[in-house]
Amino acid sequence: MDKFNCHSNEITLSEWQGRLTLIMLSIALCIFSCKKLVEVQPPSNTLAENNVYQNDASAISVLTGLFNSMNAVEITNPVQGSGSITLFTGLSSDELALYGGVTNRVYQEYFHNALQVTVVPGSGFNHWAPLYKCIFKCNAAIEGIASSNGLTPVVKQQLLGEAKFMRAFFYFYLVNLFGDVPLVLTSDPRINALSSRMSKGQVYEQIITDLRDAVELLSADYLTASLLSATTERVRPTRWAAEALLARVYLYIGEYPKAEEHATKLIGNTSLFGLSALNKVFLKNSREAIWQLQPTAPNFNTVEARTLIIPYTGPNSVDNPVYISDNLIGAFELGDQRGVYGNWVDTISYKISTSDFDTVVFPYKYKINSSPGATTSSDMTEYFMVLRLGEQYLIRAEARAEQGNIAGAQEDLNDIRSRAGLANTTASDKTALLSAILHERQVELFCEWGHRWFDLKRTANVDAVMSIVTPEKAKGAPWQSYQKLYPLPLSDLQQAPNLIQNIGY
Repeated sequence: MDKFNCHSNEITLSEWQGRLTLIMLSIALCIFSCKKLVEVQPPSNTLAENNVYQNDASAISVLTGLFNSMNAVEITNPVQGSGSITLFTGLSSDELALYGGVTNRVYQEYFHNALQVTVVPGSGFNHWAPLYKCIFKCNAAIEGIASSNGLTPVVKQQLLGEAKFMRAFFYFYLVNLFGDVPLVLTSDPRINALSSRMSKGQVYEQIITDLRDAVELLSADYLTASLLSATTERVRPTRWAAEALLARVYLYIGEYPKAEEHATKLIGNTSLFGLSALNKVFLKNSREAIWQLQPTAPNFNTVEARTLIIPYTGPNSVDNPVYISDNLIGAFELGDQRGVYGNWVDTISYKISTSDFDTVVFPYKYKINSSPGATTSSDMTEYFMVLRLGEQYLIRAEARAEQGNIAGAQEDLNDIRSRAGLANTTASDKTALLSAILHERQVELFCEWGHRWFDLKRTANVDAVMSIVTPEKAKGAPWQSYQKLYPLPLSDLQQAPNLIQNIGY
């Protein structure tokens, strides 16, 4: 098995070429490594690549491999675990605290908002290459599937929809982490090497194009592994996943009528979706789930639970380096059931000396961090949540408030508050409602996919919040506005003539 760690961002080009060839020959997983974007090469065995898309089973395996790789127990996996978007953006924002015994400089620099690109190992760009690796896989799949004449038509349509949806999904995170980014839409390395950064607006245009295509291509039903029949397993993207991401994207770019429209499609589909009780939300195939990832490693459920649930021995520098910050603990209102120990948070007291104990609070949305003997989905009770209905209520509430629909925004906000055991909101005008919705997103979507970090930035609240938080956690060091964007890898800047660094780095 390959070894991954924060101190090694390099594998040789020949190794990567060999791995890509192996992917196409054996339908292996999309590998989350840290190699440079500009050096990505296509598979050297073109015949093997073409053959992959000439029958249903092998073509399906390409996308299945991409989904499976998002469960990888690796530091370079941006989706779950100790190198995830959730963890790093949680450290960057006011959401997570870093265990004092951690000596890993990369973690420290995210936590202190002091990212470095000129030293090894650099920090801030940890998700750049892994996300582009998966975009490359999506580009290759789109090209191969579109040109194939050997696939069953309904399978071809679904796979093309999945590949376009996933490309949009990965670009959404790139643009929100780094700002303007190269818009790479081909698997041709000669073109990719000359890519320059495109504006966020241009990237969002492509995201919307891919998602609108995906809405038309993807099935409205959850499908089995063959893509030929329906299932109750919510582990492959459907039309509803594309609608959900479209609602989020339209909210982010300020197209509020469209954000409301797409969120309403999901909220209104009550035969398939509904708000679950708090401790049922993150169970596998819950009614709240729009899209989940099915765990693939034996003996536990989600990688997220293994990382975020603090063991009885307390936090540590390797497997469990973070816990909930005082800022987030203080954000829960009195009576909020999400903040009650045993629901969405929990606590542990651990011995720090022969007579002294320390106590931390940690995320507890996922509750199974060890499941000995679990080897198949039937042995598991939790899947990893990617998109869920609760977010759609808050998207629609915000979109309605922005359009002056005060009563409609209150209704959506109150649905989320009621589920948490809280009284109806007292906010009664646009300004107060938008503030209340931002707060509700903080306590509803915490430790899920970077929502808090992205919300602070897109609502122009990041400077006000972080100018207070950063000095508290970084020993007095000031917050600087440029730190809201992560830096690009220095090695890519040195080798890609058209790339420029984010301001401040």
